[in-house]
Amino acid sequence: MSGITADNPYRASGVVAAASAAGISWQAVTTASTLTAEAGKGYPINTTSNACTVTLPAGSVGATIELIDYAGTWDTNNVSLTADGSEKIKGSTTDLSLTYDRQGIKIVYVDATQGWVASTGVNETNPAMLVPPITVDWLSIAGGGGGGATNTGAQPSGAGGAGGYRGSYGSEASGGGNTSESELTFNSGTVYTCTVGAAGAGGVATGTTSGNSLPTAGGTSGISGSDITDISCSGGGRGANNAGGSHGLTNACTTGGSGGGGGGSDATVTPGCAGTSEQGYAGATGGVGGAPFYGSGGGGGAAAVGSTGVSTAGGDGGTGIDGSIAGTAVGRGGGGGGSTYNAAPEGSATDGGGAGGRTEAPGVWVGNNGTSNTGGGGGGAGNKAGGTGYNGGNGGSGVVILRMPDAQYSGTTTGSPTVATGVSGDTVITFTGTGTYTA
Repeated sequence: MSGITADNPYRASGVVAAASAAGISWQAVTTASTLTAEAGKGYPINTTSNACTVTLPAGSVGATIELIDYAGTWDTNNVSLTADGSEKIKGSTTDLSLTYDRQGIKIVYVDATQGWVASTGVNETNPAMLVPPITVDWLSIAGGGGGGATNTGAQPSGAGGAGGYRGSYGSEASGGGNTSESELTFNSGTVYTCTVGAAGAGGVATGTTSGNSLPTAGGTSGISGSDITDISCSGGGRGANNAGGSHGLTNACTTGGSGGGGGGSDATVTPGCAGTSEQGYAGATGGVGGAPFYGSGGGGGAAAVGSTGVSTAGGDGGTGIDGSIAGTAVGRGGGGGGSTYNAAPEGSATDGGGAGGRTEAPGVWVGNNGTSNTGGGGGGAGNKAGGTGYNGGNGGSGVVILRMPDAQYSGTTTGSPTVATGVSGDTVITFTGTGTYTA
């Protein structure tokens, strides 16, 4: 840089008024949080007490400005560069930062396409002007677990649990009673992978008194990158599967982001399963006795445990959470509803969970599916006297959502997410399938 070295006396002086040999007119030390720069001038900037935003002037070809770190504090309190109006810095309208101590830089206006670019710098081995890190809000919900099936003579099956629910937006809760988590910091050029968990499959009845296809847990969702602590959400637990027999020979539910619900029986209580700490709640126990109904347990939800099945009704799925990261409140992460035998009411479900198998006329005993991209649990399958067996509901697939300021959205994604700009000044990227975002 002309007239500037690591030992330049301008750096150490309190007030500099003389012009440098290169024709730069050096100004008094800046300590304010803002500075409107002028072409042909040099500015020692002291950020000991605060960061500083430098607004560059409208450009004319060949115009130069020099900046130096007066106190060696730019690594602690950065200097940000912002262009005038529609002008550019390094070919972009994105603000850039100076982040190294004892940094000195000379910038030149080259044309309207590239705008201001660095021509020389001192004490700098990396690019002199960097895109500053951005703060990103996020929501990650895993796939919901599948509801259990019934076979000939079997009692009602338990519901699937909701997928693990974690997020950082505003003061909104995360799953399992956890508070809002910390935002993520993304760095320019880094690729971040958003993994969306698949829906757990509902159990499938074979129409025999022995054996059937077990439901499955939901798939894991999360966010990963080389410079962040990865986010991971566990898939929802599967519901208990009643394999057949007059007393509901039961395959147990599983734990998950939220736990699966237990089956109903006239002989043995089938317990629900636990949720994952700070992601979701437990599924509920199935009812026992009270022939001929035997309600099964509801699946756990992000905000509440499932309801226990009773002799006269299936248990409701645990409630989910209303999240507004995308601009409007949407309920997600609800557990599936438990089911019943014969004509008793099935368990209900909200926030993306599937209700239990219906038992009223006209008699639809299959479990209901969770809603896609909510992580809702699948409903458990009911049965009736003489029934040949019915399928459990599928869980709902998961979702990953990122939110950042419009001005800091790079526009580089894979996986075809939905992108909405202008959401109160922010860009919202919704991944309904696995993909990436490059900051």
